[in-house]
Amino acid sequence: MELSNNIIFYLKKHHTAIVSTFDDKGRIHCSIKGIVGIMPEGKVHIIDVYKLNTYKNLLKNPEISVTMFNEKNFTGYTLQGKAKIVPRNDINDHLILEWEERVTKRIATRVIESVQTETESNKHYEAELPKKPQYLIEVDIDNIVDLSPPHMRRK
Repeated sequence: MELSNNIIFYLKKHHTAIVSTFDDKGRIHCSIKGIVGIMPEGKVHIIDVYKLNTYKNLLKNPEISVTMFNEKNFTGYTLQGKAKIVPRNDINDHLILEWEERVTKRIATRVIESVQTETESNKHYEAELPKKPQYLIEVDIDNIVDLSPPHMRRK
C-alpha cells in the first residue's frame, strides 16, 4: 500500500507510536516503540529495545497496528498490517543511527524544556534505555485508519 505524502510527513513528525499486538489468549497488548524508517511503498520500521511481550506476540501472530496521534490538533492514524522481525545483526546501520539520533534529540528536548520552564528533571528516561535495539519490526501496511474527526479529514 502506497503511503501518501501527508502520512509520511505525519510519521516523520511523530517519533513514537503505540504498537498493538495479540497475545496467545487473543488479548491486545500495547507498547510504546520508536519509529525509525518510513518507506513510501508502505513499510514502516520500528525499533524495539526489549525482547519481551511484543516480540513473543509477533512470533506467534504477525498482525500489528501502529497508532500515532496529536491530541492538540485532533489528528492521528492507525497503520495496520503484518510484521516481520528483523534480527539485531541484520538491521541496516542507517536505522541504528536514526534511532541513536532520535534518542539524543529527546534528551536534548527534555533538558531545553526543563531550562525554559525552570523545572528540574532528575531523570533522563531516554538515557536509561538499552543502548542497542534488540530487533527491528518491519511493518508491511495493508490498511490506514484516519483517527481525525470526519469533518477534519483531508480528502
